[in-house]
Amino acid sequence: MRVVFAGTPEVALPALDAVADSRHELVGVVTRPDAPSGRGRRLVASPVAQRAEELGVPVLKPEHPRDPDFQAALAALRPDACPVVAYGALLPQSALDLVPHGWINLHFSVLPSWRGAAPVQHALWAGDEVTGATTFRIVKALDAGPVFGVMTERIRPDDTAGDLLARLAEGGSGLLVQTLDGIEDGSLEAREQQEEGVSFAPKILVDDARIDWTHPAVGIERQVRACTPGPGAWSTFEGERIKIGPVRHVDHEAVAPGVLAVTKNAVVVGTGTTPVLLGEVKAFGKKQMGAADWARGVRLESGVRLDSGD
Repeated sequence: MRVVFAGTPEVALPALDAVADSRHELVGVVTRPDAPSGRGRRLVASPVAQRAEELGVPVLKPEHPRDPDFQAALAALRPDACPVVAYGALLPQSALDLVPHGWINLHFSVLPSWRGAAPVQHALWAGDEVTGATTFRIVKALDAGPVFGVMTERIRPDDTAGDLLARLAEGGSGLLVQTLDGIEDGSLEAREQQEEGVSFAPKILVDDARIDWTHPAVGIERQVRACTPGPGAWSTFEGERIKIGPVRHVDHEAVAPGVLAVTKNAVVVGTGTTPVLLGEVKAFGKKQMGAADWARGVRLESGVRLDSGD
């Protein structure tokens, strides 16, 4: 089949590479427009655009996929199907109708669970034991289209969102190619999603990532893993925001919520239940470092309290 790949961030690269290496003909790539990056706010092409240029594939960067010029350019490429991974823009019906076999999305959950922008983060935060990836045909309703294939992945106790997403991106790339193969040879038929078990995973904002130390330790530990690496779980110390790396349960005497207990090699903070051991800390304008190194740098003493976020 002739295919046009749609995607934007780095997590889409394994799938793009897999499609490029498959039996299908990659005739174009659709991605979001160049965006400001770095201190100089210089316009930078998306990771998918950069890889497409390395592959020598035409790149389309519409401001919005409803733009008539974009739709004309897409139609000129004559795609049979458009595999999609984290493209980042809603597709209007006029764009969906241009492709005979449709836009085939690789979504990082087992649908109908966790429809939306942040399925991996919400699965971790909710304490799910298993997640996965799903290929489905895009329709106007959010992540509600008929399903082609599913893979599952067990969530490890120390997984961050970054860890888990990387594994799903690699495993899902094979699922996406298998789906395209099945569509081409007619061996794969999409099935409507179940009406039961629908849950939603909206984007996690910076305010959502603020830690409330009065919450139970298990909830804080999940929150921090879900928000790592982005947007980054955080608290405040002496009025300054600090990002908190993964935390873990520790055998330590009771400490009041948000209060720090500092030793030479460790920093423990109290929660609404049992204390947790801080992993890494990133203060404003500083490099990320181990919590003990941060404590020595600011001459931290036991009894100091982090803001609880209430």
